[in-house]
Amino acid sequence: MSDAKIAQLSSKEVYKNHWLRVREDRVRRPSGAEGVYGVVEKPDFAVVAAIEDGHIYLVQQYRYTVGERFWEMPQGAWEQNPDADPALLAAGELREETGLVADKMTQLGYQYLAYGFCDQGYHIYLAEQLTQLERKLDAEEEDLVVQRFSLQQMHQMILEGEIRDATTVNAYGWLHWRGYLT
Repeated sequence: MSDAKIAQLSSKEVYKNHWLRVREDRVRRPSGAEGVYGVVEKPDFAVVAAIEDGHIYLVQQYRYTVGERFWEMPQGAWEQNPDADPALLAAGELREETGLVADKMTQLGYQYLAYGFCDQGYHIYLAEQLTQLERKLDAEEEDLVVQRFSLQQMHQMILEGEIRDATTVNAYGWLHWRGYLT
């Protein structure tokens, strides 16, 4: 295994909006061969497993890119503040999407979403000792639904393909591996 790196020869922005930036990099591989990399830059996000009394809160919304509605854990980024403290981001997204406030937040881990083409990562949090307040949805979340499921129901939803969000399934795995699911 080699520690040789791919060298960036040039970079140009090919698209940018409020949520992401796409750039095209000309590169030289360790062999000397040149090529192109397309890179999507997005700020990190947080995903939150809000668990109480053997139940978890999930949200469902229409995902335009795949044309369907899916259940997933509350999650999101603050594009206007990409360097926000991950714990504040997680608490903020939880409150925004579900109206829940957690007295106890535990960071479980950090993962990359799709590092083959995107630099975005995500922080996985467990939220406990929950209090229900009003939701504060963004305009893009106007169709968001919140529902409480038993952990067993969520397990079945994953196995039956009802939950297809890889981030949610991964966070569920972290909960399992860390011993939070019984």
